[in-house]
Amino acid sequence: MGTRSLLNRRLTGMGTTIFVEMSALAVATGSINLGQGFPDTDGPHEIAQVAASAVLAGRGNQYPPGPGIPELRTAIAEHQQRFYGLTYDPDTEVLVTAGATEALAAALLALLEPGDEVIAFEPFYDSYAACIAMAGATRVPLTLRAPSFRPDLDELRSLITPRTRLLLLNTPHNPTGTVLTPEEVAVIAELAVEHDLLVITDEVYEHLVFAGTHHPLAALPGMRERTVAISSAGKTFSFTGWKVGWVTATPELVAAVRTAKQYLTFVSAGPFQYAVAEALRLPDTYFADFRADLHRKRDLLSAGLTAAGFRVFEPQGTYFITTDITPLGERDGLDFCRSLPERCGVVAIPNVVFYDNTDAGRSHVRFTFCKQDAVLERAIERLAGLQGR
Repeated sequence: MGTRSLLNRRLTGMGTTIFVEMSALAVATGSINLGQGFPDTDGPHEIAQVAASAVLAGRGNQYPPGPGIPELRTAIAEHQQRFYGLTYDPDTEVLVTAGATEALAAALLALLEPGDEVIAFEPFYDSYAACIAMAGATRVPLTLRAPSFRPDLDELRSLITPRTRLLLLNTPHNPTGTVLTPEEVAVIAELAVEHDLLVITDEVYEHLVFAGTHHPLAALPGMRERTVAISSAGKTFSFTGWKVGWVTATPELVAAVRTAKQYLTFVSAGPFQYAVAEALRLPDTYFADFRADLHRKRDLLSAGLTAAGFRVFEPQGTYFITTDITPLGERDGLDFCRSLPERCGVVAIPNVVFYDNTDAGRSHVRFTFCKQDAVLERAIERLAGLQGR
């Protein structure tokens, strides 16, 4: 095989993800895992029952239609109209994917070519960097800086070059919890139109906004025809293992994304698609109660982390809290997270792995609060004595 590396050079440095490493460390040490963002309770029982019934009735056990089952595509279109007043044709403007991760991968692979530049908020979810690299494009970070983590829109304007093809936006933003304001969204839309840019929006936390309101970019003038909006069922309905996501966009954009997507998974999650179709039609009270419950959990963990000596940056959305460890006398988040399980039996994620500009996130650590109250309370108790260890 010679001396050439087995791994495609575009993926150099992108070995095992931090989530695999830290989750394995949680198991090995018996620690409370507040690192990876998955709930420790299932979503609504009646939705799980729809999935079980679909399996037993033979609905979706064989390959579903490539774009997704009609019932789910219709439900997704209804959801966009119900919450945002956005109208999509379920037959030509909706595509079901294997979670939002596949939707992002398919969109980036479809829309980018070598030499293109992609501007993305950093810290960014690690799959962004990998998918941009696999497409042969170049990521250009717009750093969200503590303590506010607001995007510098003048800097965004300065980053746009003739090679800029696409803006990759995540709001509500993981891991900082930033929710874009109407004013920020308006400026971003104006820049996209002015420079004729495509936009991919990762909106998986759209129903977890604690301060402000989620404002889809596609709703702004000139953005409907250039925006690929992505979301999924995992975060909203607490069925992360089902991996049901979707894309909404113009027929031309959906056709492009579908071309790449068909060579990734082709299709997936047949029976679960029927269940997610029902979930999207749950009453408004479900979404309000879900948000209120996570809001309360955010406040519980936030207070515990503050008492333990962390500097807490209160998130406006998502189910993550970013903290600064420098008040604890620490400087390196990666070293801190690797030692934390042995020190007090809790696992967190170092934000530095989500940055190109590593100095901006070196001392930041992310905790998730999408866990049962008793689990959060035990974690808080363990972290309380951290300064003495």
